[in-house]
Amino acid sequence: MASSSEPGPADTSQPENDQAKSPSVECSPKKGLTTLSTSTSSYEPLETHDPTLNRLAVTMFQKVHEYLQAELTSSESEYQLLEQMNKVTAAKYKDLTQVAANVGKGIIELNAKFKSLEVYLEQIDQIEDNISKLEHAAYKLDAYTVRLENKFKALTAEKR
Repeated sequence: MASSSEPGPADTSQPENDQAKSPSVECSPKKGLTTLSTSTSSYEPLETHDPTLNRLAVTMFQKVHEYLQAELTSSESEYQLLEQMNKVTAAKYKDLTQVAANVGKGIIELNAKFKSLEVYLEQIDQIEDNISKLEHAAYKLDAYTVRLENKFKALTAEKR
């Protein structure tokens, strides 16, 4: 580096090969240079670090990885279950559609049979009306014969 601790846009005193070597070392918060990051991390690639801290960081990253992997696996299995449920539901509705179509055909057939039997059913209704009229007439005739018989018995009783 040249005379200044902070290079500016007009500072051309640095050789280009220094910047190409390691920009992360040159743009370090510890060295007082500006960085693009707003992080307050004190990690420097060339400095030695606490092995316990490194081990804990690795463990933390492994645990976060495992957690995220489990979350993704859980979501994936839920989507697979939903997909299976959708397929089963679609198959069930397809079966129900077939059943409904068969029921519709059956209703059409029954309506056609009813139409063909409608003439006979009307005849049966007419016969039933005639029978009830005949029955009513038979009751009237029976009542009349009972009265006539009583009159006849009364007249024969007087003659004797």
